[in-house]
Amino acid sequence: MQVHVIRRENRALYAGLLDKYFRIRHQIYVVERGWKELDRPDGREIDQFDTEDAVYLLGVDNDDIVAGMRMMPTTSPTLLSDVFPQLALAGPVRRPDAYELSRIFVVPRKRGEHGGPRAEAVIQAAAMEYGLSIGLSAFTIVLETWWLPRLVDQGWKAKPLGLPQDINGFSTTAVIVDVDDDAWVGICNRRAVPGPTLEWRGLEAIRRHSLPEFQVIS
Repeated sequence: MQVHVIRRENRALYAGLLDKYFRIRHQIYVVERGWKELDRPDGREIDQFDTEDAVYLLGVDNDDIVAGMRMMPTTSPTLLSDVFPQLALAGPVRRPDAYELSRIFVVPRKRGEHGGPRAEAVIQAAAMEYGLSIGLSAFTIVLETWWLPRLVDQGWKAKPLGLPQDINGFSTTAVIVDVDDDAWVGICNRRAVPGPTLEWRGLEAIRRHSLPEFQVIS
């Protein structure tokens, strides 16, 4: 599984793949999860945050998208700032060195797989790799609270931004996660991710920071 970085600078190279990505999002969020307010007649799940500022990480295995994630600079409108501001007691995070993670998914056939690093772990490690590579220091995430122990278990330092609240029947909270070498090495070691996975096609000038060297602990 390779994880492709898609930004405004190289989006034209990925037009076909992005169309597949939005259709998979429709299947997962509208059909599977029942978020009917996101339904569109063209069968793609696109919301107000899928702008030119959005960065997409797409996990591809044999030309099929098996995992994905959207990242937004917190200096732009985000889920936390515009939809769930009540989850941040001190107000939404707005910093040039912090991005929001959202629309994190793995397709059904790759969930809970065995015999190697799980797609879920690879796409999350890829997010940390991306953050380190462009010099970020934090991610914000709006998530259901059952995710918190999993983040901690994979070596991520997640701090709540406020108290959990019931949103559409689910206990939901917002956290800020440190982006640092320990977090990337931690998830790679704990989840058997072999190292860097990102494909930077057309984005060679974007990477500004080197990744730490490490050996995966088997």
